[in-house]
Amino acid sequence: MVLPAADEPVRFEKHIKPLFRARDRKSMSFAFDLWSYDDVRTHAEAIHARLSNGTMPCKAAWPPERIGTFRRWMDTGTSP
Repeated sequence: MVLPAADEPVRFEKHIKPLFRARDRKSMSFAFDLWSYDDVRTHAEAIHARLSNGTMPCKAAWPPERIGTFRRWMDTGTSP
């Protein structure tokens, strides 16, 4: 997993999708697919809220830099 540099655009395939493990994807499959650009874009606000409050992903909360990367992706247009 590689987080983007401060001046680099955040891309789903390169930066966001790799943040979610297979275990996370399976755990949330009842609601949406964390490896699907369309699903994550559609549910981005709800996903971000759960990432921020530490209830997602399963097993361990993300560190602030990962949550910040997800938020930056949302704020800059959710590029594929």
